[in-house]
Amino acid sequence: MKYSVPRSKEELEAICRENGITLPVSENTSAVLGQKLTINNKTVNNRFVYQAMEGCDGTKTGEPDELTIRRYNRFANGGPGIIWFEATAVMQEGRANPRQLYITPKNTDCFAKAVHDIKEECLKKNGYEPLVICQLTHSGRYSKPEGVPAPLIAYNNPIFEKVSPIDKSRILSDDQLDRISEKLIAGAMLAEKAGFDGADIKSCHRYLLCETLSAFTRENSKYGGSFENRTRLLLDSVKGAVAACGSDFIVTTRMNAYDGFEYPYGFGVNEGQGITPDFTEAKQLVRLLIAAGVPLINITMGNPYVNPHVNRPFAMGPYEQPEAPIVGVKRMLDGIAEITADAAGDVPIISSGLSFLGSASADVAAGYIEKGGFAFAGYGRETLAYPDVAKDVVNGNGIAPNKMCITCGKCSEIMRKPGGTPGCVIRDGGVYAPIYKKLCT
Repeated sequence: MKYSVPRSKEELEAICRENGITLPVSENTSAVLGQKLTINNKTVNNRFVYQAMEGCDGTKTGEPDELTIRRYNRFANGGPGIIWFEATAVMQEGRANPRQLYITPKNTDCFAKAVHDIKEECLKKNGYEPLVICQLTHSGRYSKPEGVPAPLIAYNNPIFEKVSPIDKSRILSDDQLDRISEKLIAGAMLAEKAGFDGADIKSCHRYLLCETLSAFTRENSKYGGSFENRTRLLLDSVKGAVAACGSDFIVTTRMNAYDGFEYPYGFGVNEGQGITPDFTEAKQLVRLLIAAGVPLINITMGNPYVNPHVNRPFAMGPYEQPEAPIVGVKRMLDGIAEITADAAGDVPIISSGLSFLGSASADVAAGYIEKGGFAFAGYGRETLAYPDVAKDVVNGNGIAPNKMCITCGKCSEIMRKPGGTPGCVIRDGGVYAPIYKKLCT
């Protein structure tokens, strides 16, 4: 079945009616999304968050390269309140590709320059500096530091491995996971030194820390089985970073609240209930993160490689979706709103999954914010297509249909190809259409 991204509120309303769905829509979009908020004594100028969008275009030794710098210059010009700087490895073996960013004591100055330039560009063009959060990662089963798969896993998972299980020698020991936690803490300290406003201890999309959240089958380990053990790696890393960094530095996480896989291979589901979401453990984890000192949480769901209809509902993609994209959007936004209401208290939550809503996405985000569903509108692939989206909406111009992301998935298709450096083929075709043509056709 073919789907299309709505180009107006009226088109969104028609899609919702067709699927028996209601979504809140604000009549005060620019005012709501233009509101300021203070986090750890840092002022966020508006409610737009540009999510971590990895470009796979750093240098071999992990520093930002030409395309990386161009991307963040465009983001800064676009005027978001927060830029969630892309996945940055904390150790060589945990890099997802040979050009993934990798912060070390030797290259911290390169990251410091990148942060300085982002803030200066936004200040020059928009009159304020955005907060810049560094996403720190270990890629786990997606590790490919030399360009060939070199997975490091918490446990074997037949959903991912199917008939070719990863050798058990690639299962990380408790001691190895301890060392990874230490590297994440050290990475947060380096991020603070580089001038980032905060560090995200990444726990989403089935990268390593996300995988441990569902490590029900990991036996005889302090990192598997019980809820306390499965959340230990994330919580210990967060607590260590909070203790090691300054009081104004934001230690946070982008976390999966729901994986979309059956028990015992998915977080956010119950045994015997298939893939029906249950946010009980996610809420418990949010409460523990807040108790550990986390002042901001970024929530997502699903896996972009296996069930992207859960993670980022699409109009065009690699398979026929088992549901209309609007159903996945509602599950994401309503689930985040439920977690916010039951577990977040006064701690602001960032949403995900808005891009399929097209020109009405900001109106829906503002509608949820007005109702207390979450505090920030998180945009991912939209920012590659339309880096000025925050500026346009806050200035009252809305989302231009001829600029918006059409959720065609071509950026992800480039990312999956060896040597691919993803960007928007449709809206930024002068740079990325030749890359797409070379790698994907």
